[in-house]
Amino acid sequence: MTSKLEVFFDSDVIISSIISNKGAAHLLLNSSAISPNASDIQQQELFIVANRLDLNLGRLNNLIKDKFRIMKIKIFNPEIKKSYLKYVLDPNDAHIVAGIATAKPSFFVSYNLRHFKIDKIKTDFKAISLTPAQLLQYLRLRRDIA
Repeated sequence: MTSKLEVFFDSDVIISSIISNKGAAHLLLNSSAISPNASDIQQQELFIVANRLDLNLGRLNNLIKDKFRIMKIKIFNPEIKKSYLKYVLDPNDAHIVAGIATAKPSFFVSYNLRHFKIDKIKTDFKAISLTPAQLLQYLRLRRDIA
C-alpha cells in the first residue's frame, strides 16, 4: 500500500458518516489509506448540526478524536469570509476553504462541490476536489480499499 492520503473533509461528509455506516463517507473515514483533516471551526459546527439532527454526539466525538487531525484556523470569521470568499458561492462555506488552506491536503471531499470554485481551489491550494464516491473509486483503483 502507498502512503496515506491527506484529505480535508467537508462537514456534510462527516455528518453523513455518522448517519449511516453503509455509505461512501463512512468507508472513507474508516479507511486506513486516508489521513482525515477538519478545522476547529468545523468541529464546533459539526456538534451544532449533530445535536440539531439528534445524532449520537458520543459517536461524533469519538470519530473526531480518533480519526481526525484538527486544523486551528488562525484568523477570525470576518477575515475568513473576506479572505476566502473568492473560493465559494456561499460565504458561510468560506471557513472550509480556510481549513483547506491550513491543512494543505491532496484532496478535498464534499457532497456539495457545486458550492465551491473547485478549479480555483485546485490552482491555489493544490487540492483536488472530489465527492466521496469519486475518492472511493480512486482508492479502489490504487487498491487501497476493497
